[in-house]
Amino acid sequence: MNGTTADTETRSGSGSDELVFFVNGKKIVERNADPETTLLTYLRRKLGLTGTKLGCAEGGCGACTVMLSRYQTHTQQLLHYAVNACLAPLCSLHLVAVTTVEGIGSVARKLHPVQERIARAHGSQCGFCTPGIVMSMYALLRNNPTPKMADVEEAFQGNLCRCTGYRPILEGYKTFTVEGGCCGGRGRDNGCCMANGSGAEESSEEVVDESTSLFNAADFTPFDPTQEIIFPPELMSLTNCETSASLCFRGDRATWLQPDSLDEFLHLKWKHPDARVVVGNTEVGIEVKFKNMVYPVILAPAFIPELNEVRHTEDGVVFGAACTLSHMGAVLRQEVETLPPHRTEVFLAILEQLRWFAGLQIRNVAAIGGNIMTASPISDLNPVFMATGCKLTLFDKDGSRVVQMDDSFFTGYRRTTVRPQEVLVSIEIPYSKKTQFVFAFKQSPRREDDISIVTTAMSVTFNPGTDVVEDLKLSYGGMAATTTMATETAKKLLGRRWGEELLQDACSSLAEEMTLDPSVPGGMVTYRRTLTLSLFYKFYLTVLQKLRDQGVKAEEVQSDCQSAADLFHPETPSSVQVYQAVPEGRGQDDVVGRPMMHLSALKQATGEAVYCDDVPLYENELYLSLITSSRAHAHILSIDTSVAESMPGVVCCVFADDIPGSNATGPVQYDETILADRQVTCVGHIIGAVVADTQLHAQRAAKAVRIQYEELQPVVTIQEAIAAQSFYQPIRTLQNGDLEAGFKQADHILEGEMHMGGQEHFYLETNVTLAVPRGEDGEMELFVSTQSASKTQSLVAKALGVPANRVVVRVKRMGGGFGGKETRTTVLSTVVAVAANKLKRPVRCMLDRDEDMLVTGGRHPFYGKYKVGFLNSGKVVALDVLYYSNAGNSMDLSLSVMERALFHMENSYSVANVRGRGFLCRTNLPSNTAFRGFGGPQGMMVAESWITDVAQSLGRPADEVRRLNLYVEGESTPYNQILNQFTLDRCWDECLSRSGYQQRRAVVDLYNRQNRWTKRGLAIVPTKFGISFTALFLNQAGALVHIYTDGSVLLTHGGTEMGQGLHTKMVQVASRVLGIPCSKIHISETSTNTVPNTSPTAASASSDLNGAAVQNACEILEKRLEPYKTQNPKGSWEDWVRAAYFDRVNLSANGFYKTPDLGYDFDSNSGRAFNYFTYGVACSEVEIDCLTGAHKNLSSTIVMDVGHSLNPAIDIGQVEGAFIQGLGLFTMEELHYSPQGVLLTRGPGSYKIPAFGDIPTRLTVSLLRDAPNDKAIFSSKAVGEPPLFLAAANFYAIKDAITAARGESGISGPFRLDSPASTERIRNACSDRFTKLCPPAEPGTFSPWSVQV
Repeated sequence: MNGTTADTETRSGSGSDELVFFVNGKKIVERNADPETTLLTYLRRKLGLTGTKLGCAEGGCGACTVMLSRYQTHTQQLLHYAVNACLAPLCSLHLVAVTTVEGIGSVARKLHPVQERIARAHGSQCGFCTPGIVMSMYALLRNNPTPKMADVEEAFQGNLCRCTGYRPILEGYKTFTVEGGCCGGRGRDNGCCMANGSGAEESSEEVVDESTSLFNAADFTPFDPTQEIIFPPELMSLTNCETSASLCFRGDRATWLQPDSLDEFLHLKWKHPDARVVVGNTEVGIEVKFKNMVYPVILAPAFIPELNEVRHTEDGVVFGAACTLSHMGAVLRQEVETLPPHRTEVFLAILEQLRWFAGLQIRNVAAIGGNIMTASPISDLNPVFMATGCKLTLFDKDGSRVVQMDDSFFTGYRRTTVRPQEVLVSIEIPYSKKTQFVFAFKQSPRREDDISIVTTAMSVTFNPGTDVVEDLKLSYGGMAATTTMATETAKKLLGRRWGEELLQDACSSLAEEMTLDPSVPGGMVTYRRTLTLSLFYKFYLTVLQKLRDQGVKAEEVQSDCQSAADLFHPETPSSVQVYQAVPEGRGQDDVVGRPMMHLSALKQATGEAVYCDDVPLYENELYLSLITSSRAHAHILSIDTSVAESMPGVVCCVFADDIPGSNATGPVQYDETILADRQVTCVGHIIGAVVADTQLHAQRAAKAVRIQYEELQPVVTIQEAIAAQSFYQPIRTLQNGDLEAGFKQADHILEGEMHMGGQEHFYLETNVTLAVPRGEDGEMELFVSTQSASKTQSLVAKALGVPANRVVVRVKRMGGGFGGKETRTTVLSTVVAVAANKLKRPVRCMLDRDEDMLVTGGRHPFYGKYKVGFLNSGKVVALDVLYYSNAGNSMDLSLSVMERALFHMENSYSVANVRGRGFLCRTNLPSNTAFRGFGGPQGMMVAESWITDVAQSLGRPADEVRRLNLYVEGESTPYNQILNQFTLDRCWDECLSRSGYQQRRAVVDLYNRQNRWTKRGLAIVPTKFGISFTALFLNQAGALVHIYTDGSVLLTHGGTEMGQGLHTKMVQVASRVLGIPCSKIHISETSTNTVPNTSPTAASASSDLNGAAVQNACEILEKRLEPYKTQNPKGSWEDWVRAAYFDRVNLSANGFYKTPDLGYDFDSNSGRAFNYFTYGVACSEVEIDCLTGAHKNLSSTIVMDVGHSLNPAIDIGQVEGAFIQGLGLFTMEELHYSPQGVLLTRGPGSYKIPAFGDIPTRLTVSLLRDAPNDKAIFSSKAVGEPPLFLAAANFYAIKDAITAARGESGISGPFRLDSPASTERIRNACSDRFTKLCPPAEPGTFSPWSVQV
């Protein structure tokens, strides 16, 4: 189209232009592009491309990653880059080619190597994050067909995965890299490291049947970069012909104006001074979605040449304000390579901040100008721009002015001196001077893709040839409502020599100048104030070192302080996996015990796997959005829906009166309501719902409902519940031995306490339900992402007032569950079902991440108090422990969670006299629920705390004290269960030898003597996890097997698939029993109309229970086919099946299994609680930075007894996934609640799960050999939950390192360290001269930002 006539010809009736773009090579012309529509919504709802997933809607998880390509006319080059589709506005895509996961390959046509390798390397478990990871890797390869491993790691900074623990993904993609080619011949038999995991150095005594490869890279389809999809030729000619591209798109509430010249832009900004300027939409997109902002006019200047140009001047480099952060990084890297070092100090500081700035998908679109104008007080780049005096060029329609970024630029919270009609056109970043040193640092809870706690940039210039300060700028983010300068301190230090005396004065002055109100948003006041000093000290050391390097006579840096100035450089992780190979001579068809790929992995990698929200829209389907309480405890006085009901698209509102059956609900006791009735008991309590034609309309209307409350006093924390005696009944006690006698016998008695924070499940797929009324007899079909199909069925039936036989619940697969979808899914399913029933139309709802985190609860926070008696040898003889869990506003499964905590209160240690008591705190938080480990990790965490205290108080090595107290074969637990087939001692010894524990200990001690400000720690921790549901009746399972006349087998069982590979294992079991290849067996889904009354897929026991049921059904069929095999021994499987059919034999069987000899009674402390135990031991080494509290996971060695593994690839995947999830629980993930009970961390922006960069640099996982388990299917053992607790090894290694740091300040003996060991807790525990200058405010004198619940 010709630019001159564009205005007249292509504006449709709505006054909008046509938006032209391509998706997977197909041209799309959109005549009604809405500025508020994102690319993700358009792909999924308009084009039906559901491979791209919604994980968080804030650009924090990478599940929605797609690749954009555009042709740049001025360079005549193609630009490919990964972006978050959830933030990319549809209107920004004019003349762009979009590539989604469906566009690069499919199972039906042909897989792309990127898709094939992640699947075959076992890097896809639940598969919900897989398409995003595939597209991140694909975009990298399009730009660089032979990347380095560091490039791969950078490409994944914006992607999260909750299942795999990342290792297999990196391992699979290592095969594309330069390093992945070969190990340099260090490998074995076939001379290549790829065939054996990672070319691990083998132990001297080569074990014959020990295998270390889970996949063979030789089988991969070779990668040929020349075979990629071409850029659409039509799009290239369209781009070349476009002479003027001034565009206008009008939507319901917003108009998108895309000017094509600077003049037009300035004119529009003059006309609409309040318009938001959008380039990457990484800030405005979040304001519109989460802060309910409405911007009627959006200006999109991304393609104005002046805003994109990069110019070199004599003073520095000038960047147009619309340059992306990625582009700026590339230009600055080029400068650093070509210029002399002294001129690029500022550039290096910016690059250092960019390394940790969001994820690559955000850096690819976010503009420098947007970063400055957003004026965030914790911006990572603004401190550098301020400390180095960058110059900004501002234009309005009458002319331009240049301002320097100094302490007068930011005038208040998110405000600058730029006038409303002015536009930021460019920023000049200066070259540094010969005697100038610049340093930038950011400290955040997680290293990659995280928002800083404190960020800083410091610049000092010296008189030439001396160490006398000529100029000093100290700029901080996160210490005020704006980025601020420590001007007073800087002034005091001018003309001074750079030495110890200056350091003392600087720290005292900074401690006075950089103060924070104790109630400041973001909390962590002591930590943030200490960081300002610690970071200055790092700067001080760095500069001293550089001065000496330049030959200036300056004070010497002591050798033990040098490591404090080192910048963090990640090492590429390496790993080893060891398992017992299948014995020689067993047939290839018998796949049990072989590392078989997850059955859906290939579909997941291509986006063809169907999740609940991927089910195509029904003809007359509606969308539901929840109305939730904003108060923790209140009476509802009135609900006003008048505004909401008059909004576009709204069909109706649903409240308690609309429930035809019972409003009472709950998994065990009916102590909850489906919709709140006159009273709310937590923030996020569901009051009602709005049903509308689209998700956007439903969500907008739900926010418009006005509710008036009469507030009541809430109970939020465990301590408040204890004070108010707010407990649920019963209070459980587990006691054995004679406590009084035990404490009399003890040489020492020690008391302690510990608090463990909760944990958000963060399954990548949030809760989702689609309810379809069937139109007769009250029948309804539900598609739900749940671990408990039967519980969903019964609670929906109860709500609708119909018998359970009218409700069918179908579960194909979940995008992760982890216990969060065991009971809490019903809070959504029942509401959606009630709405569908009221309107007699299909209703769908998938919660947004922030709603899901708010409404559904998580792992129980625990507070433990203990009193322990022990002998001089370290042997523990008496233990009295109290557990308090924060149960929330209903019982849910809290009693069972507490029971499991009590069953695991001694972990793996034999204590003769013991008593545990468990209190369930009733609080005004959303009800907490099941989460992988189910109370076990909390119970064992407290045990590890007291065993560490015992070792510290005796001054003995912790590993000796642990070993001394370990159970031995035949001993009995506090609940009188005899431990037989006890393998923990074997796991312990193998872990010691594989990790080289004693050598590591010596190395760590030496390192700690040589380094003052970085310390290493080492710990080895055992676990013993009881396998069975603690509720007896749940230990049962059913299966249904059909053989069709063509010989194919349809298998159904009671378990659900959430990524743990249950279906894969069940197919392996059926394959062995029936003696047929896996390819003949299919599992379609889990549904309540095939196998009834199923237990939830939980408690790690699903393979045991369902596997035995499948075995039972298959054996029945095998028996029925026996006569036909005997008659025709040479026949094929198909022959026998046909013969049986013609002989009128039933080829369908249902199987059943119940775990034998179970049934524990708390009152008499008798009966078997568990069928058997899974054992494991982990040894971890960490390094902490005592100045910032950051830590690195250097190595972890895990030895796990999983019996004879059914599938080593899946089991090792479970071990690693659980371990990394535990790493999150114990070292990173922190939920913050306000004193009023409001959850403050509601998405990946503020709640940090482990990322690719957090996995141990060296990870070894070994499955214990020769340890058959006669209690479960084919001698296997349960593996889902037990490994999670092993990450406590990292927590206690951190504690070990802190002990070394405290020793430097002359502090010794036991100390309290709560979980998680966040950067804040680590830093504050390392008491030193800097922490003394920043004492905390007196508790009670202020209202904190967040409280420990």
